[in-house]
Amino acid sequence: MIDWRDGARITFEADGKSLEGLCIGKSPADAPTIVMLHEGLGCIDMWKNFPQKIADKTGYGVFVYSRAGYGQSDPADLPRPVDYMTREAVDVLPAAFDAITLERGILLGHSDGASIAAIYGGSVSDMRVRGLILMAPHFFTEPGGLTSIRKAKDAYENGDLREKLAKYHKNPDNAFRGWNDGWLTPEFSDWNIGDSIDHLRIPVLAFQGADDEYGTRAQIDEVDERTYSPAETAILDDCGHAPHRDQPEQTLALIVDFAARLERLEQEKVKVV
Repeated sequence: MIDWRDGARITFEADGKSLEGLCIGKSPADAPTIVMLHEGLGCIDMWKNFPQKIADKTGYGVFVYSRAGYGQSDPADLPRPVDYMTREAVDVLPAAFDAITLERGILLGHSDGASIAAIYGGSVSDMRVRGLILMAPHFFTEPGGLTSIRKAKDAYENGDLREKLAKYHKNPDNAFRGWNDGWLTPEFSDWNIGDSIDHLRIPVLAFQGADDEYGTRAQIDEVDERTYSPAETAILDDCGHAPHRDQPEQTLALIVDFAARLERLEQEKVKVV
């Protein structure tokens, strides 16, 4: 259990790894908490000031952390297995919740992080998680997405992507190879976590950019077609794979509105007839 202080950088143990985290705003004892899960090449610092904006606009506390292999967290064990996102959801995420003494809140994930959030919401019965926000989620592989991942490999090996990632990750090779090699292994072409949507029983907000280079609208359609939970979906124009960078104001508005409506539902009193 950590000592939550606004702006505090902390470390916690999960599945045998030491992971870095950042606490923003109110503590879990004083407000609901949004736990943010980064993309496949992300980390705490790559979120920039977006977590702070979410905390300021929602009144929620925000907790972000870097998964193993990313940022200043311990390296990941490579090669990653095909089900590495499921393992992250089941084996690591509960330790993050316990570290901050989560009481109730929202899981917000981007890309791989959105997939991990969906897996957790659909496979773990946890009353602390009251809603999911999924930005550019992946539920299955698509040929176009794999093509973009191959382009990223070329940019890393022959361009300046490694140099850019080294600004944020203490071990950029571990970060990149864990993501890129994992997605490009032949077995990953059959990866599919769509059944996690079938088991969701909490409100969901899912959206992506119209120009997302890593996934088509079919990913968002999967939510519309399969979920039994209250679900809102959106496609953002003039937006690629990172809505919080390409359309920050629209993305923030969607998150703030969803959090506010969820909180109103939480506060409604049940009338006794």
